[in-house]
Amino acid sequence: MKNILILYPSLIIIFILSVFIDFLWLDYLVGILAFASLLTAARYAKGLYFYSGLLFSFIGTGLFLVQKLPWHTYFLQFDSMLGVMSLFVVLPFLNTIIRVGHYDTNLNALLRHDIHTLDKLYRRSFLVSHMLGLFLNIATIPLVKNSLQQSLKKLPKETAHSFLAGSVLRGYALCLAWSPLEVMVIAALDMTGKAYYEVVVPMIMIVVLFAAIDYTISFFKYRTYGLHIADSLQSASNVRRKMIEMAGMLLIFIFLTSVFQHVFQKGYLLSVVLAILPISCLWALFIKKPKRYVRVAFPAWKERTSALSNYFFMFLSAGLFVNMLSASGALSIVQDGFQLVSGQPFLLYLMIGLFFFATSLTGFHPLVSITLLGELLRPILPEVSSVPLTIVLIVCSLATVMYSPFNLSVSILSELIRVNPFHIVRWNVRYALLYMLSSIIIAYSIHIFLTF
Repeated sequence: MKNILILYPSLIIIFILSVFIDFLWLDYLVGILAFASLLTAARYAKGLYFYSGLLFSFIGTGLFLVQKLPWHTYFLQFDSMLGVMSLFVVLPFLNTIIRVGHYDTNLNALLRHDIHTLDKLYRRSFLVSHMLGLFLNIATIPLVKNSLQQSLKKLPKETAHSFLAGSVLRGYALCLAWSPLEVMVIAALDMTGKAYYEVVVPMIMIVVLFAAIDYTISFFKYRTYGLHIADSLQSASNVRRKMIEMAGMLLIFIFLTSVFQHVFQKGYLLSVVLAILPISCLWALFIKKPKRYVRVAFPAWKERTSALSNYFFMFLSAGLFVNMLSASGALSIVQDGFQLVSGQPFLLYLMIGLFFFATSLTGFHPLVSITLLGELLRPILPEVSSVPLTIVLIVCSLATVMYSPFNLSVSILSELIRVNPFHIVRWNVRYALLYMLSSIIIAYSIHIFLTF
């Protein structure tokens, strides 16, 4: 694994340099390192990631050979996913500060404070999943599930499992929709050229609306179940202080990334990557734990980076696949379909929603789907890029977190509760479709208002 800890970060560092320094030899160096990373990751990738990556690699390489391009340009075809991989490499530095500052344990204490009915526990676990998901990402799911295990053990299994599928996955999915750290939000902003501050208010309004809808559903579904959990909240004021600290640091992070985006003009994704490390160090100083942070952060970073082979293999392969698919002209038929409805925003938004729904049920990771969609929309993006389009891209791509049997979040929860992933699809798909359709209608309403 030592070669991984050298190769993956080296690729990311050289890639970031290549964004700022326009030298062709640097682009080729990035491509060679990306190809070496792809071969290395193939040795360690497993399951759906391995087979998806293998399929993407074969198709992408085949398309390259068919077009009879100069052999050395093959190394220039992997760059479309490297920004995302950069985020995966630096994200552990921010995840670690949540643990060092004990924000996760304080929020989990909320789950056991003054709970007497199952519907109240549902709302509380939804809130905790939402707050932790902003910083811990996928690690939120096992953390919250384990915290709820004792409280749900006396319930019928079907009830307990649907409870977890709803409160954990819906809370997590809705938090990602307005998180400035979420890769799908970043990808959508980079695609449409919009800034985070332009979409955050409507996204929060949609999230609040659908949190209220889910709270209402949970009230009628779970109110008849009595429950009592021993109060383990040591200090309510301490929990409030921790939540205020998290909100404050999130605002500082948003401000810093916006400044970087304005100064460097290199897109929102790169701004997030550049902001994570200084924000994490600043936060460690603020909570007066810099030494502990350094002791914990680097081992955690090494562990997380060593485990990134699944992502490197699938996403680098997907980058090759999407680039070559676009270069070959094979997307022209589907592009024509999007061009036909480019002047009818509501139909365009519906087509985007159907695209994500179809690809999520056929094994495509939403990040691959949105990258492919970017190529499909490329001819019309200059004329349709807007805040409403960005909202549709964010919501429809992240709704898959709740229901797609191939999404990592659903896979992790299904494994933890030992149920078939398609049971989770059944429990969440109607809510997810309502979320997508309603958001499309809201986005279209915003479009009408902006063009009125």
